[in-house]
Amino acid sequence: MSIEKLFSVNGLNAIVTGGASGIGLGFVEGMAENGAVVTILDRDAARIESEVARLCGLGHKVFGEVVDITDRPAMRAAFERAAARTGRLDVTFANAGIDPGEGFARPDGGRNPGSEIDAMDDAVWDRTIEINLTGVYNTVKEAARQMKPHKHGSIIVTTSIASKMVGGMVGTPYMPAKAGAAHLVRQLSLDLARYNVRINAIAPGGFITNIGGGHTHKAEVQATFAKLIPLGRMAHPDEMKGLALFLASEASSFITGAEINIDGGMLNGMAQ
Repeated sequence: MSIEKLFSVNGLNAIVTGGASGIGLGFVEGMAENGAVVTILDRDAARIESEVARLCGLGHKVFGEVVDITDRPAMRAAFERAAARTGRLDVTFANAGIDPGEGFARPDGGRNPGSEIDAMDDAVWDRTIEINLTGVYNTVKEAARQMKPHKHGSIIVTTSIASKMVGGMVGTPYMPAKAGAAHLVRQLSLDLARYNVRINAIAPGGFITNIGGGHTHKAEVQATFAKLIPLGRMAHPDEMKGLALFLASEASSFITGAEINIDGGMLNGMAQ
């Protein structure tokens, strides 16, 4: 098999949750630009409309639906409609997630008392777990329902390097939610293997996205992160495309249950 064919996603049918912006949009673009049929599931109707129009205007096959990943009946219906476009679902990116806000520690060494465990808003905890962990469960469940009858499929979950570390400047609920999602990937790799459905995770580090109010677009935030990342900079969502294509294509046909870091070396420590 040629390398071109090995990495090909041409004609594959894919779903991306949280696909209207940021890393999710990077997944959408990477797949659509290489011939896949892509459905964006997101809560932001205006962004869906704008991105679908832009990508279709470039000649790509992209669709969009306004769906909350915590709404199970709506998710099932959306997956059924997407699969019907080509007769089967080949790839799912369980990407949608939220930032719970500031952590208990500030960059200047101070504290955020309202984010300490005894003062934490229970609603923030509940919503973060509901979207970042239960939302992944809901997404993978519907993907598996579509893929198992065809004995074929690739599921990619967006976790985070937060699944492997702790830190005071990230809202506390985010850490166990992402760790849980990573462990769910490992568990479900065993469940789905006999059906030839693969599931893997992508663990991003510092990417410039709109999550958390878009603070990573600020020069001072990027400068702070740059000091922590061996490659000396934050990443752009476009830099997700190569890994996304690898995990979606036959190039990764013998990989399942893996969590791949894409963090500029951040988990390895600071470079001198």
